[in-house]
Amino acid sequence: MSFHFPRLTFQGEAIVRTPRSLASLGLLVAACLCSAAAGQESKPQVATPPSSAAPTAGSYPVFIDTTGSDWVTVGKEDFVKANCNEDTWVWDGNQVHCTGLPVGVLRSKKKYKNLEFVGSWRHLSEGGNSGFFLWTPEQALEKLPPNALPNAGIEVQVLDHGYTAQFEKSSGKKADWFSTNGDIFPVGKSKLKPFAPLSPDGSRSFPKSKHSLGSPQWNHYYVRAINGEVRLWVNGHEVSGGKEADPAEGYLCLESEGAPVEFKDIKIRELP
Repeated sequence: MSFHFPRLTFQGEAIVRTPRSLASLGLLVAACLCSAAAGQESKPQVATPPSSAAPTAGSYPVFIDTTGSDWVTVGKEDFVKANCNEDTWVWDGNQVHCTGLPVGVLRSKKKYKNLEFVGSWRHLSEGGNSGFFLWTPEQALEKLPPNALPNAGIEVQVLDHGYTAQFEKSSGKKADWFSTNGDIFPVGKSKLKPFAPLSPDGSRSFPKSKHSLGSPQWNHYYVRAINGEVRLWVNGHEVSGGKEADPAEGYLCLESEGAPVEFKDIKIRELP
């Protein structure tokens, strides 16, 4: 089995992935994913810029080229209401505004198994909470009432930095069980073996570095989900992931969780 990856650009220089050019540059951009199909963790390696090249919105150390015909932009016609109100999600071209109320999700019309997707998001209030739900099974969406979230799926969290202070003030507890830089974790009945570093209870993959930008700045996510393994890049940096997801097929959902949030330029590339 073979997979073809999008072209990557490092600090503005395009690298075309031919065996000769990769050899001459001495870069191993992506490991063979056949090992993932055999139940082993794939370990793509990506050239890293100097630490002084901190990412800013619109300028990332790793840029995913989504101009190929196999990448599909998804918008209003590709999603259906699950349990929110009609006015909870308002589309304007390739951008959607979510009021955050009621709590719930907007789901894709299609089910996905192996895929890559990119998308940008921003919170419109400090401490906003949202996320992408990956591989959400149909049973978790059937008869889902308003003000409820699916009881299964893999969440790729979208959380503003201000949430930490809000949680500690309202609960009086230390905010050590989550982060605001791209956690990945199984929801409810779903299963996943998260990659280290882990949350204190071991249920979440914590980001190994911090690259999220606070409200109202835009953040860019690239997610690769293949054969039960999921990996997240935040603003050009790989930060978190997990393997052996069960189920590893289902709907992609956008989450409404109490605060206004916007998503834009969501593109999906299905893989074998």
